[in-house]
Amino acid sequence: MQTRNKLFDDLSQLMTNAMGVAQGAKDEAETALRGWMDRWLVDRDFVTREEFDAVRAMAQKAREENEALKARLDALEAVASK
Repeated sequence: MQTRNKLFDDLSQLMTNAMGVAQGAKDEAETALRGWMDRWLVDRDFVTREEFDAVRAMAQKAREENEALKARLDALEAVASK
């Protein structure tokens, strides 16, 4: 018959509890760091990727409109100078 040693059972339970506490502390530290980084980034007025892409698309559209208007103006000037 196998006997169980109470010391080993207690030690095993203590280690299990310690691992749970360590995991909880790790999760809490990650959450705190993530919150700190989010606040730091917001304070720096960085833009999101979506905002950057939207502004880049607007700039591209404005550039294309300017090129079209320039071509139209050049054509009108060519007609007027004849």
